[in-house]
Amino acid sequence: MTARPPDYWHAACSELTAADPVMAGLIARYPDCVLGNRGDPFQTLARAIVGQQISVKAADSIWARFAALMEAVAPARLVALDRDTLATCGLSRRKVEYLVDLAGHFIDGRVEPSRWKRMDDEDVIAELVDVRGIGRWTAEMFLIFNLQRPDVWPVDDIGLQKAVALHYLEGVRPTPKVLRAHGERHAPWRTVATWYLWRSLDPAVVQY
Repeated sequence: MTARPPDYWHAACSELTAADPVMAGLIARYPDCVLGNRGDPFQTLARAIVGQQISVKAADSIWARFAALMEAVAPARLVALDRDTLATCGLSRRKVEYLVDLAGHFIDGRVEPSRWKRMDDEDVIAELVDVRGIGRWTAEMFLIFNLQRPDVWPVDDIGLQKAVALHYLEGVRPTPKVLRAHGERHAPWRTVATWYLWRSLDPAVVQY
């Protein structure tokens, strides 16, 4: 079943196409690309922690064992499990600590999805990076893939750096300052620009 794009997607593509010939070419090249959404915020963030610094294949394997152990991937269920039991899924002790901290933030309301619609991007990022194991890049990926915010430009993302170097800077990798300035040309649709720049390096549609 084809995923439904965010409401702003087609308007964003039209404006990016009109404003930038590189984006016009990329958008035309990948007409079936759609920004996916796994749905549940806790599961999305937990999966991000599980997948840190390991291959996608390894992350998927560990996640499958973790999800089977959990039965229902939810904060209360996670904190009820012994940490040694969680580690049997293949999780490092540090990642177990991160997951427990994440669950605690959800349980006591320090992380509260119901209020995010009223918050701007930077305020959501600040709330998320208070969780151990979640940095700015992970928070920005969450804004893109879960909240589907339209104007996220993750300057620390290696794929974005490579794509901008390839298409705009004759192969020279941009510094964060240069990349941040470059992104202004794609506002207010920097999420969409990021998505198509990623596709230019890897056509496979990913979910986070």
